[in-house]
Amino acid sequence: MAKNSDTGSNLFYPDTRFERMARRPGGVERDAALERAQAAVNDLKSDFTVWIDNEFATLNGALKVVDGDPTNKAALERAFHSCAQLRDVSGTMGYELVTFVARTLCDILEAYIAGAAYDKEVVDCHSNAFMLARLEQYRHLTPEQVPEMTEGLLRVVAIASIIPSKNPSKTGR
Repeated sequence: MAKNSDTGSNLFYPDTRFERMARRPGGVERDAALERAQAAVNDLKSDFTVWIDNEFATLNGALKVVDGDPTNKAALERAFHSCAQLRDVSGTMGYELVTFVARTLCDILEAYIAGAAYDKEVVDCHSNAFMLARLEQYRHLTPEQVPEMTEGLLRVVAIASIIPSKNPSKTGR
């Protein structure tokens, strides 16, 4: 179908298979679909603790290899991949603190992959934060609920000069 505009040009809107299916009667109401999706996520949450433990073990294994050889790009890539998995999935499952720690560690690992100097203490600090974030009493806290931890991690990253400070006047740079 064509639509004439003031400029004399014709606009054509293709009628795709998806659009035809979307207009068909039936299907699931939006609210019902959201309820089903939330129920599916809740079912997965029971297995998520096991998954997060396995992914954390994979991350630590890669980080141990990096500790032995900080120039090992393959180990850095494996560590980044595991960390990115934790970052990307944890928030959906209600582990916002794990997501925060993973996001900052991903930034650090990206810097290492790009050639920044490796600092074992920075990585160890984040590994320890991961261990805390996985504990039952911290598991479902938001980063705002543990400002000492989150601000401390950000300070560690800033001190290590891996990630530039958002406010250069505070660091004197």
